[in-house]
Amino acid sequence: MPNYDAARYDPPAPVAQVTLRDARAGTLLPNVSLLLDTGADVTLLPRGAVERLGASPIPDKTYHLVGFDGTIGAARPSNWT
Repeated sequence: MPNYDAARYDPPAPVAQVTLRDARAGTLLPNVSLLLDTGADVTLLPRGAVERLGASPIPDKTYHLVGFDGTIGAARPSNWT
């Protein structure tokens, strides 16, 4: 059973404390808090955690995301700040 975070989410949402690992370098980043969405098709990681690992997204690739309400967004890593 996951923990529920009532301090950051209303209504309380399921979260997990995980350790991320950069498969290339073997670098570990413990205690990263992730929001669980068991119906999601993809997993998004906090940008700060990815940067602390020294990992980076594939440049010049466009990622298309569809919200629960049907809105569509596009993101390119070269535009992330």
